[in-house]
Amino acid sequence: MWNSDTDLDEAFRRKVIWGSAAIVVIGLVGAGIYYRYSARRPPAPAAAAAPPVAASAQPAAPAIQNRVPTIASAGAKPLPALNQSDADMRDALVGLYGARTVEQLLVPENIVRHIVVTIDNMPRRKVAVDLRPVKPTAGETVTTSQGDTTLLGAANYARYAPFIKAVQSTDAKTLADVYFRLYPLFQQAYEDLGYPGQYFNDRLVAVIDDLLKTPDVKGPIELKQPKVFFEYADPRLESLSSGQKLLLRMGPENAAVVKAKLRELRKAVTTPAEQPVTH
Repeated sequence: MWNSDTDLDEAFRRKVIWGSAAIVVIGLVGAGIYYRYSARRPPAPAAAAAPPVAASAQPAAPAIQNRVPTIASAGAKPLPALNQSDADMRDALVGLYGARTVEQLLVPENIVRHIVVTIDNMPRRKVAVDLRPVKPTAGETVTTSQGDTTLLGAANYARYAPFIKAVQSTDAKTLADVYFRLYPLFQQAYEDLGYPGQYFNDRLVAVIDDLLKTPDVKGPIELKQPKVFFEYADPRLESLSSGQKLLLRMGPENAAVVKAKLRELRKAVTTPAEQPVTH
């Protein structure tokens, strides 16, 4: 569901910044994808607290599938503490995208934590609304009509041209190198999110795989508006993950560009050389 191009542009910015910046550093293709839901929706009821589990009954941590390498640079300064890492993250992103782009798009607080939350939520039906790593933009969803049928307007696709250009110019290896150097920060944020003993890079790879499974839809996409928000009229499309639905909204040509870069990024974060980093 969405109600304006604020949702579309914001979502893709997450993607470009986090997925593009290596899916890891701020948001591209993976980039973290953001999917806005109305504040009018009532909060979900709190789940009943589960009884504590005995330590002996705790499930073993899953085996790590995609270790990242240790990246050491002569004279490199130590990584900052996670809660003091915003300046370092911003500097890393400026090196990748330039100061002007980062200033326009980046929400400069809690960058690592927001990226991790957004990436983790992309394969789900919803993502956290207030934890976006990029700034929102204004605008209205462009739709067209054929009789009584409402379609997602092709004019929406053109709005992503600057972001697609950034995606195409992103070097996957450089992106991955930045990610590897900052990886301990992402790992800590992931464990703090409620995944102790689990490996963030494995989650990242799973998210990329989910995005790559997005169906290729040819022709206009039909919408419906049962209440306030538009939805995909095809139940199969509406049931997709939030990240997959965002790829569809970009249009088939833009989605193909994003998928191609995601494949490069996946290769870069799953076939590292050097020694593995521990956590």
